Amino acid sequence: MWVEPNEEIQIMDKNSSKTSNHKLTYIIAIIAAIVIGGLIFFIVSQKKENDAYKAEMQEEKLILTEEFQSLALDYDSLHSNNDTLNLMLEQEREKITHLIEEIKTIKAANARTIREYKKELSTLRGVMKNFVVQIDSLNRRNEELTKENIKYRKQRDEISQSMKELEKEKESLDKKVEIASQLEARNIEMTGLNSKSKTTKKAKSVAKIRMCCTIQKNVTAPVGIKTVYIRIMRPDDTLLVTSVDNVFTYEEQEINYSAKREFEYGGEDVDVCVYYTAADGELLSGNYLVDVFVDGFNIGTTNFELK
Repeated sequence: MWVEPNEEIQIMDKNSSKTSNHKLTYIIAIIAAIVIGGLIFFIVSQKKENDAYKAEMQEEKLILTEEFQSLALDYDSLHSNNDTLNLMLEQEREKITHLIEEIKTIKAANARTIREYKKELSTLRGVMKNFVVQIDSLNRRNEELTKENIKYRKQRDEISQSMKELEKEKESLDKKVEIASQLEARNIEMTGLNSKSKTTKKAKSVAKIRMCCTIQKNVTAPVGIKTVYIRIMRPDDTLLVTSVDNVFTYEEQEINYSAKREFEYGGEDVDVCVYYTAADGELLSGNYLVDVFVDGFNIGTTNFELK
């Protein structure tokens, strides 16, 4: 078949154009593949970086939580005898517990918030160190005060013991002085008198019983108006009394007396007589026991007999 030259040229141009289009398409495809591959590589790399960052932040979050929990335990170990300080410690413990709960709710990727909690952790540690210093100072002061209290209690006990010993010595001295100042009666004489004041030993004839004695000199005894009491015991151990209301104090007890008389004592020997008026038929035959008392002391004892 015969082809015209112009037609041949046209056919060649068409073929060349097709070949160029194919090359351009291929180049574009390659470029597109490269771009898509680059994008895929970038996305994958970014995802890996993001995953790594999230993992790192999650680790930071766990470490931060553990550090706060450790700090909470440290605060739990702090104790003080000071009520105000204990209240402050309790407030800090509650604050830490609240922060731990907050940390659990934050997103792991929130680096800024984690940094803020780290700063708060550092502040709380500083506060705890201050508490430790205060508690140590208070404990040392308490130890010092305890030692001082023990010392003072020992001194107080020693003083108290000394006071007791001095009191015993005083009581002993007072007793000695009391004994030394005790009056004594000598030459005690018992006489029965009839209604005419004549001496008699017949029980039926005795109207009065007279006791006379000499109160001896004693420079340590207090002077002044004193009372001498006598107790006359019948042979049947019955005390002669004119009234049950007639009592005096002897050895811290109220006891009855038969008769009494006041006299003035000036520190020298003084003679005293006391009379007991007997009722009709009151006296019995037999041996009578008589005790003489002055200033609450029994200063003499004697006996006499009526027939």
